[in-house]
Amino acid sequence: MSTTAGIWIDTKKAIIIKLFEEKHSIKTIESTIETKERIPGESKKFGRFGNQYLTYEKNKENKRIEQTNLFLKTILKELYTFEKIVIFGPSKMKNLLEKEVLSDTQLIPKLEGVHNCDRLTENQKVAWVKNYFKVNA
Repeated sequence: MSTTAGIWIDTKKAIIIKLFEEKHSIKTIESTIETKERIPGESKKFGRFGNQYLTYEKNKENKRIEQTNLFLKTILKELYTFEKIVIFGPSKMKNLLEKEVLSDTQLIPKLEGVHNCDRLTENQKVAWVKNYFKVNA
């Protein structure tokens, strides 16, 4: 029997819903992405050196990009065991995950689709994935 999975993803966590036969299992992967970060010792949003201003925005952005890439790589490790994958969620993270999946030649044929979806309860997410694979079988 084929194993299929639906991945609901946003900035805070990813929920992998694995379907096999008539059963399902759920695995949650928490994100380490800090959306509102304050660096200790940072008193101003800029430093002044003569006529120059120094901002910490680039450092924060680089750290956030690195945390996002680590989160996506953690999810990708889980996807190799599935035969079919669908990605859904409310944020732009689903598009970033799609981009990572499409850059991996082993995962490209497994990706069934990427869909916009509002915030759902856990039972609604499971039902959404079951319905998706029932309709698209």
